[in-house]
Amino acid sequence: MPSAPALPFQTAKQLAAAIRKKKVGCLELLDLYLKRIEAFNPELNAVIATDIEGARKRAKAADKAVKAGKKLGPLHGVPMTIKESFDVAGFSTTWGDPAFKDHRAERHSLLAERMVAAGVTLFGKTNIPLNLADWQSYNEIYGTTNNPWDRSRTPGGSSGGSGAALAAGLTALDAGSDIGASIRNPAHYCGIYGHKPTWGVVSPRGHAVAGTTVAYPDINVVGPLARGAADLEIAMDAMAGPDTVDGRGWTLALPRPKKKTLREFKVAVLLSDPNAEVDRPIQDAIQTLADFLGKQKAKVSDTARPDIDTAELNDTYIRLLRGATSGRMPDDVHEQAARDAATLPASDISYFARMQRGNSMSHRTWIRLNEKRHRMRLAWDAFFEDCDLMLCPAAMTTAFRHDHVGLRHKRTIDVNGKKLPVVDQIFWAGYAGVTLMPASVAPIDQDADGLPIGVQIIGRPYDDYTCIQFAKLLERDYRGFVPPPAYT
Repeated sequence: MPSAPALPFQTAKQLAAAIRKKKVGCLELLDLYLKRIEAFNPELNAVIATDIEGARKRAKAADKAVKAGKKLGPLHGVPMTIKESFDVAGFSTTWGDPAFKDHRAERHSLLAERMVAAGVTLFGKTNIPLNLADWQSYNEIYGTTNNPWDRSRTPGGSSGGSGAALAAGLTALDAGSDIGASIRNPAHYCGIYGHKPTWGVVSPRGHAVAGTTVAYPDINVVGPLARGAADLEIAMDAMAGPDTVDGRGWTLALPRPKKKTLREFKVAVLLSDPNAEVDRPIQDAIQTLADFLGKQKAKVSDTARPDIDTAELNDTYIRLLRGATSGRMPDDVHEQAARDAATLPASDISYFARMQRGNSMSHRTWIRLNEKRHRMRLAWDAFFEDCDLMLCPAAMTTAFRHDHVGLRHKRTIDVNGKKLPVVDQIFWAGYAGVTLMPASVAPIDQDADGLPIGVQIIGRPYDDYTCIQFAKLLERDYRGFVPPPAYT
């Protein structure tokens, strides 16, 4: 039986249990993380804002509730940070844009409200890239966040501060958002757990730069990041469900998984794709996992696939993704996108061409792409009649070195000895994202440089808890979170 991890690296579930059993105090635990932030955050720059006085006051009140024997929430007294892009009363919500650096939120986002209602001590915010639009987390206001496994590398993005803070033991729980793997990518790069919910399951109210939008965006979701798979389940229990408007007409009832062991699962395994070649160490790690699952008597297929042209899926995703984010583009940038789209030949299928077509497409084009998307959803649904889950990469490589030079779509990463566009890996975000499906990421290995490798666990719509259950079983039977050595 493995020994329990050191206190800063325990899961939120373990910490909540320790608080209920009075083995650790709420204020004691908060101060532990604050001391670690003081010691380690200057070199990581993961936590970019804190409310120490307010958090200590709330932690003291949480300790009094424990002593008084009051009914406690599932995460009572557990310290939590949250991605900068969520409104938290009194904190800035800038999305890294200097134009909004003086904005202060007047109230919590709905997700923050629900996590506080579950008992967390919300004490700070974690870093992001400008407009949440990178797999690196850097911006003019807060600077660059480093990966605790190798500070010369990115922790991922756009929830990169969340991933780094959790991996380094600076917080017990975090929440992020995901339209282009922004939860899944940092989980993979930092060796932690993350869950991208089914679209529509968790309300994003209050997840907007300076309160500029209130509409539910296409593809984008908000969800949890953690050091343990069970924490994803507890957090989803707390944050999922409609807002007050939609809640007048419907309630959420996500099915609970019936399978209790790995051998009960039927899984498909995908190691790479022509649209986004995957580095060999990641392919090998997922294949090793597949071999292990086979030895556990799980049904494993390396050929089962949804009846979808992945090139069409990728094109549809990129254009819908860019369409979803085009609303906050300045007029002059949007007009340039329209000019580019009008002059680029139809044969140009580069990322830039697809991006500009998506940025400037008509509503008629969007409707046609949405029809393609929903036909793909039906193809995925047919696939899930025979398979419970799809296991695949979360990204093309492990965490890459910081590279802030030039435009993102012109940067490259090394894959199997070749320099490939970093934006190619958007495919692994869209593989589940464009069709609005849930996907968890769980750590399964490390490469030769000691960098974490995660597996993406994709389920059918609303089978969020099945994805998380599989991650829990991997954590129990295969591999769990491992702290980066420099922070233990």
